[in-house]
Amino acid sequence: MKKVLVLGGTRFFGKRLVQLLVEAGADVTVATRGLTQVELPASVKRMTLDRDDVHSLAVAGEEQWDVVYDNICYSSQNAMDACKVFRGKVGKYVLTSTLSVYDYAEEPLQEEAFDPFSYEINRKTRDETTYQEGKRQAEAVFFEEKAFPVVAVRFPIVLAEDDYTRRLWFHIEHVQEERPIGLTNPAAKMCFIHAQEAAQFLAWVATTSITGPVNACSDGTVSLAELMEMIGQTVGKPARMEPTTDASDASPFGFVASFYMDNGKAKAAGFPFWSLDEWLPVLVKNLNEEYITEKA
Repeated sequence: MKKVLVLGGTRFFGKRLVQLLVEAGADVTVATRGLTQVELPASVKRMTLDRDDVHSLAVAGEEQWDVVYDNICYSSQNAMDACKVFRGKVGKYVLTSTLSVYDYAEEPLQEEAFDPFSYEINRKTRDETTYQEGKRQAEAVFFEEKAFPVVAVRFPIVLAEDDYTRRLWFHIEHVQEERPIGLTNPAAKMCFIHAQEAAQFLAWVATTSITGPVNACSDGTVSLAELMEMIGQTVGKPARMEPTTDASDASPFGFVASFYMDNGKAKAAGFPFWSLDEWLPVLVKNLNEEYITEKA
């Protein structure tokens, strides 16, 4: 039985990952601050720790792990702490990274577009850096330290009915209420991944020999204008897209340019990505029905 540690596994795709690991027969421990009360399978062990405190994290490093999933690493300091704590204690380390390590581009971004192997490291905490730079730094530390085998899974925006950020919901609500949506570039193309697909990918990648950065997103892209059209057709009202609005009406998907990834590396290794065209319209429909029920 594989012994697996999940750092931050009680929300969204982390919760789904834990379920998949248990179903596969793994001995799973979930380590969090213990602030979110959530139902997990009965066999799951729980550990309370502060990811930003190396002495607290060291408790997890007292054991040997076949796989460690790190969903809550946001800085070079977080990564340095992990290298110190888990050196010699883990078979494979799976870092949840992000599309945001890249810069905007009109072509699909391949892993080489951001090179963490030679990136200059600056020791900073999560509070001292931006999300993008923090994730770049985290990758750089892991790949330059080489404390253990690491794969950095670069996810785009993750969606599902239970997305606590409610970013897709924002657009459905605005169209339903005929409010303007601020979009600076409706032609910008985006990629997404479903939360269940993300969990499946994380479970899968730990069983492979893949190390280094790897992109993970559904097959296909959608422009912001196409997404607004999809929502408008589902809701039965046109989306009011405007280049400038009050901050409260600015789209959380309001990228200034296209921002999407090439998933060819993972696909060539055998992962069957979902089709965005198949699941996104269903999700929009489900969220719209949820809105109608909530407002009834």
